[in-house]
Amino acid sequence: MAFLDRIEDCRRFDPDGYRPFAVGSVTVGFVGHAFASRLKDFPKVFEVDTEGVRLNDRLAGFDSRTRAVAEVLESLRAKGEIRGWRDEPYPVTVSFSAAPLMTLERAAVPLFGVMAFAVHLNGVVGERADLRMWIAKRSLSKPTGPGKLDQLVAGGQPAGVSLSDNLVKECAEEAMISADLARRAVPIGAVSYITERPEGLRRDVLFNYDLELPEDFEPDNTDGEVESFHLWPIERVIETVRDTDNFKFNCALVVIDFLIRRGLIAPDHPDYVELLRGLHG
Repeated sequence: MAFLDRIEDCRRFDPDGYRPFAVGSVTVGFVGHAFASRLKDFPKVFEVDTEGVRLNDRLAGFDSRTRAVAEVLESLRAKGEIRGWRDEPYPVTVSFSAAPLMTLERAAVPLFGVMAFAVHLNGVVGERADLRMWIAKRSLSKPTGPGKLDQLVAGGQPAGVSLSDNLVKECAEEAMISADLARRAVPIGAVSYITERPEGLRRDVLFNYDLELPEDFEPDNTDGEVESFHLWPIERVIETVRDTDNFKFNCALVVIDFLIRRGLIAPDHPDYVELLRGLHG
C-alpha cells in the first residue's frame, strides 16, 4: 500500500453510470441510472429521460422545491430505500459561495450526486520530533465509515450555518473543545474529490483546520459519534495512512494534506505531484 492508494480511493467515478441532475437550467448533481428510474414514479416533482433528471419547472422557488423533494424522500424513506436519515438539510448549489437553489436531506445528497461540504480539524500537540496528533475512532453506529479512524473533529456543513460557527459547534459536540480554544483553529485550505461510495456519488469539499492543543488537553465526546480518542506520534499516523485503510476514506486525504504541508511528505517523494493533484479532484 502507499499514500497514492488513499488518493485512488477518492477518485473512483465512471460518468457513464450517471445522468445529470438539473434544477432549472443549472446542473447541480449526477444521479445513478437505477435511482433515476425510481424517480420516474414521481412525475410531479422529477422529469426523467435518458438524458438526465430535472426538477419539474413548476417548482420555481427555493421553498417549493425543498418541500416537494422532501415529500418524495420521506416516501422513499418509509419504504426503506434511504438509509442513515439525519434530519440535516444540506444546500443544493453549484459552489460554496453560490446561493442554494433548495435544500436536501443529508442522507439523500449522495443519491443525487450534489456537492457537499464539511469541516475537518487536525488537533496536534508538540512539534518537530515530538509532534503528535489526536485521532478519533468513529462509533460503530455511524452510517458511514463505522469504526474507521477520523480527525479529532469533523462534521458536515448544514445549510444556514457559517463555517466558523459550525466548527465551534462540532468541536464542542465531538471533543468538548471550548469555543475560545476552537476559535484559535487556523484555516489551512481544502481538499475535494468525486468518488463512488456505497451510499452514492460523493462530490465533497472538506475545509481543513489545524489546532495546536495544550499537553494536558483530553477530548471527551458528547454526541455519541466517537468510540475513542488516541494521541499518536506522527510516525504512527504516517504509517497507518500509508500502509492501511484504517482511516475513513476522506479523512486519509486530510492527513495526507497535513503531512505535505508540514514537510513530512517531501517534494522528492516519488508520488508528490500526483498526491497534490489528487487532493483536489
